[in-house]
Amino acid sequence: MLQPLYPSLYQINTRICLTELGEQLGRPATLDDLPDSLLDRIAAQGFDWIWLLGVWQTGVAGQHTSRTHPQWRDGYLKQLPDLTDKDICGSPFAVSAYLPHSDYGGLPALERLRERLQRRNLLLMLDFVGNHTALDHPWVHDHPEYYIHGDENNLLHEPQNYYRVQTRIGPRILAHGRDPYFPGWPDSAQLNYRHAGLRRAMSDTLHEIARLCDGLRCDMAMLTLPEVLARTWGEAAQPIDGSPPVEVSFWPEALARVRREHPGFRFLAEVYWDLEWEMQQQGFDYTYDKRLYDRLRGGEPTSVRLHLLANLEFQRKSVRFLENHDEPRAAATFPWPQHQAAAVITFLVPGLRFFHEGQFEGRTIQASLHLRRRAPEPPNPFVNAFYQRLLGCIYRPEVRSGRWQLCETQPAWTDNPTWQQFVTFCWQTEQGRRLLIVVNYSPNQGQCRLVLPFPGLRGKRIELRDEMRPITYARDGNALGEEGLYLDMPGWCYHVFEVQSLP
Repeated sequence: MLQPLYPSLYQINTRICLTELGEQLGRPATLDDLPDSLLDRIAAQGFDWIWLLGVWQTGVAGQHTSRTHPQWRDGYLKQLPDLTDKDICGSPFAVSAYLPHSDYGGLPALERLRERLQRRNLLLMLDFVGNHTALDHPWVHDHPEYYIHGDENNLLHEPQNYYRVQTRIGPRILAHGRDPYFPGWPDSAQLNYRHAGLRRAMSDTLHEIARLCDGLRCDMAMLTLPEVLARTWGEAAQPIDGSPPVEVSFWPEALARVRREHPGFRFLAEVYWDLEWEMQQQGFDYTYDKRLYDRLRGGEPTSVRLHLLANLEFQRKSVRFLENHDEPRAAATFPWPQHQAAAVITFLVPGLRFFHEGQFEGRTIQASLHLRRRAPEPPNPFVNAFYQRLLGCIYRPEVRSGRWQLCETQPAWTDNPTWQQFVTFCWQTEQGRRLLIVVNYSPNQGQCRLVLPFPGLRGKRIELRDEMRPITYARDGNALGEEGLYLDMPGWCYHVFEVQSLP
């Protein structure tokens, strides 16, 4: 399947989706029950990928931890005041086996769903949790050497990071999975990537599950890097069985092995801490771009422009988003005028455009990943109408496969600093199609002159037709070439102009 240069991805919380379908059907729903109408709508909106979050088998240990953790339970009750234990299914990132969950129809149902997606030219992305396993993963008992170990002193002084477990070689103290900045996740066991046997087993796992999908979103992918592993665990990462420690990164050879059999397979890394470029060099096709999200949330246009000066190949591999299952809902985070301006920038710059189920409906409550049910919310028609117009722009050939560049703005007149509020860029195709995006990313009125990078303006009448609202402006090409495009825009205002040259 031929992919555009800049594809789009739609994330679905599988558990919540199937729970809501089951309520409509009056019985438990499986992947076979995902309606064709839903898949048709996602395809018609121009998406290339569907990410089904939480397809893999989870165990009773993770569910028990999720149900009994006091702080987590307090969070659930804020979302669902009528919470019951049945609602708490455990985290999808506490994977006990990389097999499609039996509750969702198992492997046959997943294979049938993938066939339905392929008929619609939709690709399937699933999860890979490389850093840790569930507490009741078979390796915990059968291969304790695959994990980070602690001792009684660790358990006494860091009970949040260690736990006692029975293994085939007797009782052991293992570490919970974590990153270096937060306490351990109590429903997980930390894998040790300095152990050669563990690396072979994880590579085999990747190789096996690659036949079930077209791509994998790799959870917290940077945690397995040797330098991060050393910073988090230090000497605790020495293999307990005395085998020689492996000091090189896991990812390059593991990803290459998958691609040797599945050349078009895609890997997406969840990554932070300015390690995005590093993970791209490790072989990932796409990496999270939370830095852009943070700068947009901060409302500082200069930092946004500077971010967009990055190498174009780096940007092509960046995953652009305004919300996901880890971030708060955009409709609850950004005031509505800023929300629209941020979305225009996020999803019309280069990269993989990543949308979260519920974003188009304006949901404001961030659903817990430990729950199979979420609070009901009425859809917001204004949010939906905006995103449908924006999707129409994203689906244009200029934005999917064209040539992008950041545009230069200049002061509209001396001593007017508001030109610095603008973020402007354009798309062009070899066939001459042109799209110009201008955003006043500030709450204040602003003015600037925009240097248009389009040839052949002189001697023409230039029409600027806004693709987001029914407005068309006519300008003289000679004036545009000499003086630039004058813009005077209210705070958070934006335009997505199709640029046409007329005799």
